Amino acid sequence: MTIQKDDITVKKLVALTFDDGPNTDTTPLILDKLQQYGITASFFICGCHINEDTKGIMTRQLTLGCEIENHSWSHSDMSIMEPEEIRDEIAQTNNKIFEIVGVKPKFFRPPYISTSPVMFDLIELPFVNGVACSDWDPEVGVEERASTLLTHVNDGDIILLHDFSGNINTVNAMDQIITGLQDKGFHFVTVSELFTMKGVDAMLKHKLWTNVNQ
Repeated sequence: MTIQKDDITVKKLVALTFDDGPNTDTTPLILDKLQQYGITASFFICGCHINEDTKGIMTRQLTLGCEIENHSWSHSDMSIMEPEEIRDEIAQTNNKIFEIVGVKPKFFRPPYISTSPVMFDLIELPFVNGVACSDWDPEVGVEERASTLLTHVNDGDIILLHDFSGNINTVNAMDQIITGLQDKGFHFVTVSELFTMKGVDAMLKHKLWTNVNQ
């Protein structure tokens, strides 16, 4: 079910997000699911995975109405980096995304959700976390991934999932996640739309967002 982005009467909104792509095996399967259900998501990508093979996948993300955001260049723990390294991780990824598909990220998710005061001072993007279901762990099955989210997701949440190469359990959990949340009255929007439609300013200093209402 799609909604008009200016429909402020819609109350229950969530944003699906995916980390660690893009790649040529798992990311297209996630996009297939989004296209099947007519919904959008936000992809927090690593700059080191941007190349000619993944350019078309990124273009498809944008064509489907999804957002491309910054998840660092190398997916290293940035909280222990020197200031210049932190700047490079962000700038290289931003620049590469713009070079390939012509958009600039509006949000940043720190690798391992590891932050530091220096990172908050240097990175001029809102920091995003999310409601997770341990889907980075191959031992966590399809049913557990879906049931965890269906139990814990609330209005205004950002949902944290992963589209790294080979993460087929998350692909297979998407039907249950999407239809289960829709049955609960939730509507899917991008991260940017979530903040806009809730009337929340994302640019709060030293804030790590999981729910826009909090």
